[in-house]
Amino acid sequence: MTIAQLYKLYLEHPYVETDTRKLREGCLFFALSGANFNGNTFAKQALEKGAAYAVIDDRAYAVDDKCIVVDDVLSTLQHLAKYHRLQLNIPFLAITGSNGKTTTKELIAAVLRKKYVTYATEGNLNNHIGVPLTILKIRNDAQMAIIEMGANHQKEIASYCEIAMPDHGLITNCGKAHIEGFGGIEGVRKGKGELYDYLKANDGTIFRNTDLDYLEDMSRGIKDETTYGSSNADYSGAAVMKDVFLGVKMLNKYAGTEIDTHLVGDYNFPNAMAAIAVGLHFGVGIDEIQNALAGYNPDNSRSQWLQKGTNRIILDAYNANPTSMRAAIANFAAATLPNKMLWIGGMKEMGSEELKEHKDLVEFVQQYPWTQVVLVGKEFNGINRVYLWFENSAEAAEYIKAHQPDNNSILIKGSRGSIMEVLLEALR
Repeated sequence: MTIAQLYKLYLEHPYVETDTRKLREGCLFFALSGANFNGNTFAKQALEKGAAYAVIDDRAYAVDDKCIVVDDVLSTLQHLAKYHRLQLNIPFLAITGSNGKTTTKELIAAVLRKKYVTYATEGNLNNHIGVPLTILKIRNDAQMAIIEMGANHQKEIASYCEIAMPDHGLITNCGKAHIEGFGGIEGVRKGKGELYDYLKANDGTIFRNTDLDYLEDMSRGIKDETTYGSSNADYSGAAVMKDVFLGVKMLNKYAGTEIDTHLVGDYNFPNAMAAIAVGLHFGVGIDEIQNALAGYNPDNSRSQWLQKGTNRIILDAYNANPTSMRAAIANFAAATLPNKMLWIGGMKEMGSEELKEHKDLVEFVQQYPWTQVVLVGKEFNGINRVYLWFENSAEAAEYIKAHQPDNNSILIKGSRGSIMEVLLEALR
């Protein structure tokens, strides 16, 4: 079956699923396989649950004519997504970066939805499976599409661009994230810069943060850009902290306008400015932008402001790297809050830099006074015994259950693999 023929079936059954646990009746089921499972074995179950067709790549599992046998299920999914993309004549904005890309994507989506029917990556489905699935969820009523692209090695962003074919792009930053896969900070810039490379080759438009000089170097040759930042930009502003929450005061266009947010920390300033710049570029009114940003509440363990018992908590445990760690800790240290506790988990994918980066982080932490510091993860083992250390979050949670804090302010920060949210669950 050709992609064009498969696309006709997709138009008749415009819901794509890869997980039988989330199956929608009448969908197309793509039997993706992983390192430890054979997706073809679920084809029969998918059809029994109501899938219209099952796309498989092993003929031995074809139970009837509702099974479509292809050479490779994943590449077929990606080709189908690209075919669908070619039918959509709307702006496609791709977002990548080391830190803040999901928050930036959510803020931009909230702003654009004030004026346009906007489809965006759900959660952080930003990989080789998530990108095509996001595209295949876009319906004919779409006026805007936002595609988040994550990567931990070079050539990955380039491959996603070939599927999504963005005509607009935004790199939030290039920090010390996924160092193991990228091979250092220069490798990170080269990998994230693949988005700029694609847009340069296809006469696309970028949104660039002027506060990051390296983005200017990376973007040379791109003719069409809209800039944002704290100065020397099409749209500039200043961070105005209101307790722990970020406010933005516009400085040039719409000077004096203040925009409130529920974003914790001034490190979210570039994320908010990106949303403001994209919104204004696409004709969203400043009042509507104010409403959109004021109405956005972070969730999914990303800078969430929580109250549990007598304790105030900032839960930022979805991701962490040296750049985001320092920004979150410095912001927390500067906030006017009582009895500050710092509970931090190990940073993953640091490769040969793991020991150095964690030693440097502990030295950074030591600059500030804390009521308590808890270090979680083998990455911190042996670095500093002044602070409490636990090999994993389960052990740390048991300690917290037995030593409940009272009337404290707590920052919980760590990589997803550190599972730091269990420390929150240990609080009464």
